[in-house]
Amino acid sequence: MLIYIFYFFIAIVVVQLSYYLGIFGKFAFGKPQHITPKNLPVSVIVCAKNEEENVKKYIPLLAQQNYPDFEIVLIDDASRDETLEIFEEFEKEFPNIRLVKVENNEAFWGNKKYALTLGIKAAKKDYLLFTDADCYPTSKDWITAMTSQFTLNKTIVLGYGGYEKVERSFLNKIIRFETVLTALQYFSWAKAGLPYMGVGRNLAYKKEEFFNVNGFIDHIQVRSGDDDLFINQAANKVNTTISYMPESFTYSKPKKTFREWFTQKRRHISTAEHYKFFDKMQLGLFFCSQLFFFLLVIILLAFQFQWIAVLAILATRYTVVWTVIGCTAGKLKENDLKIWFPVVEIALILTQINIFITNIFSKPVYWK
Repeated sequence: MLIYIFYFFIAIVVVQLSYYLGIFGKFAFGKPQHITPKNLPVSVIVCAKNEEENVKKYIPLLAQQNYPDFEIVLIDDASRDETLEIFEEFEKEFPNIRLVKVENNEAFWGNKKYALTLGIKAAKKDYLLFTDADCYPTSKDWITAMTSQFTLNKTIVLGYGGYEKVERSFLNKIIRFETVLTALQYFSWAKAGLPYMGVGRNLAYKKEEFFNVNGFIDHIQVRSGDDDLFINQAANKVNTTISYMPESFTYSKPKKTFREWFTQKRRHISTAEHYKFFDKMQLGLFFCSQLFFFLLVIILLAFQFQWIAVLAILATRYTVVWTVIGCTAGKLKENDLKIWFPVVEIALILTQINIFITNIFSKPVYWK
């Protein structure tokens, strides 16, 4: 029996190395990008619901971008706090800000996609750049950096939305590592010509792409997924590219407690079941290869079966994975995560197992 487990272990490692070298290496070892200003007409779209504290701080940062032709479309999705009033003040203060007020609609109660659809239809520019109300750009050249990747054919741009670093917080390291690993996956598959998702914290596409697929209509019944489900449907190897220069990043404040982050990830992961078949398979295979790798290492070393070979394979796997993760962390300015990789990887896998099991027995909470 142990010999078959050993062979299965080797197969799992081959799968892992195929992902990291064959797919993820396309991004990790790729050349750096540079800004080539295009000065395209851009509508920056921000949808907010009960975000009064965040919009006070972050909307002015968007209004101060160094870009010649842009507007900001602020969407208030029936907020119960002072968000709408703050937006109205911004509309008076900044001439390029336009406000979209969304009233509660019984048919689309609490559905962010409905609010976004109204905002997109109200946008006057041909190119749309999305971020969340709790996000802020890393530089005044954010719009320039994101739009510099548009070409005649490349009409969808996937960006990186990171989280702030919190000192002496292991949870923060897990959150940021998961964000880096997710970005590594969707950037790499996009470079391989098989884009499958993007993040609403930092995403751009030409307005016509939205209408080419009839907006969110095919997944309007799914409460989340205005970013990843849209990209899963609309993106392909011809029309999609990525932006990973530091000037194009956005950041958000991470969740402060494990419960808050766990709830957030339950919502994010629940949309994956609506992905295309191939995308579900490649994500599932990657996760299973991670899980079985650790389980089989424990079994084989516990019985001391071919332990020298197992340790050699273990070292090879970690050398390759650590190199790819390290290069990716460097590109995304998350260098401190390199030394924590072995620990946070295991913690993340255990958390993901917990999320999958929990989602089977109860539905996650969606838009506020």
